Amino acid sequence: MQRRFTQLDDAWPAGLGRRLGGMMYDAFLVAAIWILIAILHLGFLRLVLGLAAEEVGDGSLQRLTLQLLLLVGAFLFFAFSWTRGGMTLGMQAWRLRVQTLDGRQITWAQSLVRYVVAWVSLATFGLGYAWVLFDSERRSWPDIVSGTRVVVLPKPAR
Repeated sequence: MQRRFTQLDDAWPAGLGRRLGGMMYDAFLVAAIWILIAILHLGFLRLVLGLAAEEVGDGSLQRLTLQLLLLVGAFLFFAFSWTRGGMTLGMQAWRLRVQTLDGRQITWAQSLVRYVVAWVSLATFGLGYAWVLFDSERRSWPDIVSGTRVVVLPKPAR
């Protein structure tokens, strides 16, 4: 069952600047995950399959499996974070949370839609995220297609 978040009345739609800030922080985390995946993939090819150093990277199957692992690794990072607490580490730093339109945690299916549409948004030179500047509710393409929204949380009381 989807948990309903608190602070719904105090949150407001996230603007482009905050979203980009959170994305930059998360890009460093995803890069670290990708480095780990590449090391494990290389270790598997060398140690388990016994390929020589010159053979690593030859053939489309090796490249395809690595690319697929990188995409799946990034998806698992985002989906796990979004479905658990609505925030990645980068989003926490910028006080951002992704939630359903009625203020609940998002599902794995919504996470998958957000993830796929996020790649499309980036592939169109960021137009999917720049859409926040033109949408009256400050929604990006991933928000619109997945039925979610990104909000800014108020500063915690001291």
